[in-house]
Amino acid sequence: VAICSPLLYSTVMTKRVCMQLVVGSYMGGLLNSLTHTCGLLGLPFCGPNVINHYFCDIPPLLQLACSDTHRNETLLLAFSAVIALFTLFVITASYMLILSVILKIQSDDGRKKTFHTCASHLTAITIFFGSLAFSYIQPSSSYSIEQEKVSAVFYTLLV
Repeated sequence: VAICSPLLYSTVMTKRVCMQLVVGSYMGGLLNSLTHTCGLLGLPFCGPNVINHYFCDIPPLLQLACSDTHRNETLLLAFSAVIALFTLFVITASYMLILSVILKIQSDDGRKKTFHTCASHLTAITIFFGSLAFSYIQPSSSYSIEQEKVSAVFYTLLV
């Protein structure tokens, strides 16, 4: 809205719309985290109690369980894929609209400035989603705790 219709921004982005966006984001995150937490609470942990990771995350916790974690891994993959695809769809749709507006800008300087701003945003989004996808959207058969650690450090430091 800010790029495609800047004069309508204050009309479209009311406090109510902002609150709906914030509440929707928090509710989605709460649903996701509660699902995984409840799934982890039902697992028996009978072996070592040291997490082989930099922070307490779902995949390293699943490795400590001494029962079948297939259901938890499936939930993790499904939730991660749905969240990633939904947000990727919204971002792609937004940038398609932004690109159409950028191409309509008459001034070369204005078009270049707007494009550079969008390019830096897209770079940040790519790094963010790339590291998250590498961490969460992969089959358990190809999961490597060492690769996960590298991805976590990359995500933590760069994003």
